[in-house]
Amino acid sequence: MTAAYQPLETTAEARTHSRNWFSALRAAVIEARQPYVLSNAEMPHEIFETLGLPVVTGEWWGGVISAKQKAGEYLDAINARGFHKGLGAYNTLGLVSTIIDIDDPPWGGLPPPSMIAAPHREQSAELINGMVAEHFGIPYVGIEMPAAGRFHPRWWELIRDRWEELYETERIDLLTAQYHDMIAVAETVAGRRLDVDALRRRLETVNAQEEYFDEARDLILTAPACPVRMSEQMSNVMTAQWHRGSQWALDHAHAFRDEVAERVRLGRGVVAREKVRLMWGGVGLWQNTRFYNMFEDSHGAVFVWSMYLALAADAYIKYGLDDPVRALAARYLHVGELAHAPPWAGNWMVHEAKRGRIDGCVLLSSPGQRHQLAGNIFQKQALETAGIPVLELSADPNDNRSWDEAAMRARITQFIEERVTT
Repeated sequence: MTAAYQPLETTAEARTHSRNWFSALRAAVIEARQPYVLSNAEMPHEIFETLGLPVVTGEWWGGVISAKQKAGEYLDAINARGFHKGLGAYNTLGLVSTIIDIDDPPWGGLPPPSMIAAPHREQSAELINGMVAEHFGIPYVGIEMPAAGRFHPRWWELIRDRWEELYETERIDLLTAQYHDMIAVAETVAGRRLDVDALRRRLETVNAQEEYFDEARDLILTAPACPVRMSEQMSNVMTAQWHRGSQWALDHAHAFRDEVAERVRLGRGVVAREKVRLMWGGVGLWQNTRFYNMFEDSHGAVFVWSMYLALAADAYIKYGLDDPVRALAARYLHVGELAHAPPWAGNWMVHEAKRGRIDGCVLLSSPGQRHQLAGNIFQKQALETAGIPVLELSADPNDNRSWDEAAMRARITQFIEERVTT
């Protein structure tokens, strides 16, 4: 750790909140038999929470397992039960952990859910969703995501106010209809009807939350020196995102923005002499977030950008909430494509890189994430064409068994010395 760097107060608060929230959830589910939903990240959590159904995000829980260095133990047990070794842990680890028993599971382990909901993104995840739901005898709602028929190279300029134009009316119609079918199932699980006005108010709070993250993103990108480590950006943003629309998440985003702004005002950077500004492409390295800090002392290199804070700022805000279910459908039609698919992701990353004075990009390629992997070719091409060198690392973001730290460190060292600083 760089001696001068002090972690944000909000980082400790985010970790404490996650643990306390999960402890309360376990008590409510196990002792009071309260239902909850196990959901994919690209789903409208706000609908379930407005119905009084807590949501555990499979990717978040998989990240907790990975951070506790338990992913390998779960995956070994899963492989022993016949699951293939190429299974994408990012989308499936949280799910399969519900049917695997290990010694000393993180935070006591995930209790049985009452409903599973996810988009159809990966064939393996789709099969496991259905299998886990059948195991517990609970409903599984799978959502079909219609493909885009046209593309806007600068989509971030339309996405907040002109989302009907951006995402095409017929596509939004299709997803909205599926959401209403999903709501009917969730209402049965919750034992109550959805209050649409309450949902609208929650989405207004989400907008306010993401506006704080937008300000924080701009502060980090435009400051003379990056004020916040990547690991802390990810921790603060994603903890709030998993609880988006709650008063705690709004207050936390506000506090995070304020801490970032104060560091920028005081001229504090992650390192004393920042020499190299890097961006991280693809999903986060949840099994080893400390890796982002390893090149600070040796090269003055700081990871400035990842998709997490940037998506919170650019992808989630939706103005025009007369029909909040429809606004949610517009939001989730393309979150995955914005981060990974051509031409959406590449153009956006170049735009962000130029704003952030980025010198190079490290792009994670995970063979288990097939729906993301193909897009990496085009992201790399877009960045390299714009003069930003790219290094691809092949590793699973969750599976610590796949990680060779010495080899990865050597590759990034070579990348910085031979392609970024020459």
